[in-house]
Order: sequence, then structure tokens, then C-alpha cells
Amino acid sequence: MRIITDPMELDPYEDCAFVPTMGALHNGHLSLIKKAKGFGLPVVLSVFVESEQFSPDEDFERYPRNLEQDVAFAEGVGADMVFAPEVETMYPESPPEISLPLAATKPKLEDAFRPTHFRGVCLAVARLFDLVKPTYAIFGEKDYQQFLVIQQMVQNEQPRWKKLQIIGAPIIRDDDGLAMSSRNAFLSTDDRSQALAIRKALHEPTEQKMFDLLDRHGLDVEYAVIRDEATLLQPVDGKPVRSLIAAKAGSVRLIDNNRVGLLP
Repeated sequence: MRIITDPMELDPYEDCAFVPTMGALHNGHLSLIKKAKGFGLPVVLSVFVESEQFSPDEDFERYPRNLEQDVAFAEGVGADMVFAPEVETMYPESPPEISLPLAATKPKLEDAFRPTHFRGVCLAVARLFDLVKPTYAIFGEKDYQQFLVIQQMVQNEQPRWKKLQIIGAPIIRDDDGLAMSSRNAFLSTDDRSQALAIRKALHEPTEQKMFDLLDRHGLDVEYAVIRDEATLLQPVDGKPVRSLIAAKAGSVRLIDNNRVGLLP
């Protein structure tokens, strides 16, 4: 398994299937690598933690980092190479300005509660796309708003990445139903028990019932909404919708979502 930090060494992997991550790999990430393998191309996994993705009160400094373990996990499911650039490699000069797509500013979900988050996402992912030059990039749908943001960014920036296709992958859950997340490691036993209400709430038929269920279980709810799946704006009759939740169990912020289909 090769670990590359110099972008000049990426050339043999151009036209790859690409899995961008912040490390701290778990089975959710490994499912993305397995999906990438299905395209019959070299699979490149990146590990880079972009500080702007974290709000001032979030856990950038304590975000788990273990590159050796990440490499072993990635190799175990068939990744061909890990790209682990330093900040100086990503941004040899000051980070460029970037125009955020509508999905990063209009829904008032993650964008409202983490105001710098999607700028950090777009900066890092755009730079990685420029360096890696993939044909496919695979993103998990647990961060569903992020998935839409990346899709729209690629569409808006054409022909910058004209061959690139963004591929979504389903949410992977633990046996108890909790969506896999690197932040789950910070949950106490009681916090995790509380957090299981998130999965249940996603199946409630109205936003009020979603909120009430979460509140009864002692979760600090930031949003519990049902939105148009394509835009994350208010639902439109006859179009698929998705339920989305952000809530804190103890001090740990968790997000999850579920495709509802059509509203009754």
C-alpha cells in the first residue's frame, strides 16, 4: 500500500475512483472503498482534515487522527493508494476564494448551525479533485447536504472536472441502528442510548412528531425537518422528500437522514 504526500506522484492514478475522507476510518468509510472497487479502476483514498470544516466550538483539535490505522483499514478492503497531503501541499498560497452552491447556503440546516463548514468542504474537495483528477468520487449519504453541495459544485464548475461523476453511497449503521460516524467514539453509554432515538424519529410522519420524540429522549435538537430531496428546501407535491436531523447527545453532535419517498 502506497502512502503519497507529493502530488507529483499521483499521475499513475489519474482517472481513478476516489474516496475523500478526514481519516478516523470506520465501516462506513470502508463501504465507500468497496463501492469504488466496483468501477474497475485504481482506488485512491485521501486523508485530510480541513480546519474550516469545524466551527470554533467544535472538535478540530481532538478529531481522531491515526494514519497508520487508516492505511491498514483501507488496504484491507482493497484501496490501492492513500493520499495524505500536508496543509502546505493543499494550499501552497492562501486558500482561494470559492463560490458556494445553493445547497450550501439556502437550506438553513448545516449551513445555519456550522456557518464555515461548507466553505471548508468545498475548498478541500475542489483542491483534491484538481490534484487527484478522478473519474468517480464516492461520498456517503449520511452527510446528505454535503453530498448535494459537492454535486452542485461539480456541476457549477464545469468544464473544470468534465469527466468527474459524483456517486452516492448508502448510510451504514451499527447493529443498534446508529449511523456510523467518527464522532460516535465520543459517546458515553448513556449518550449512545439517547442517540438511538434519532433513527426512530426519522420515521415519524411530521416534523413536530420528530422533534417531540427527540425531546422526550433528552436530545438537544438543532433541526428535525422534512425537505425536498433534490434541493433540501420545502417539500414540493409529487417529489421525493428526505427527513433530516441534527441533535446533540451529551456534547456530541450527530446527524442522520432517511429517504421518505413521497409525502402522504
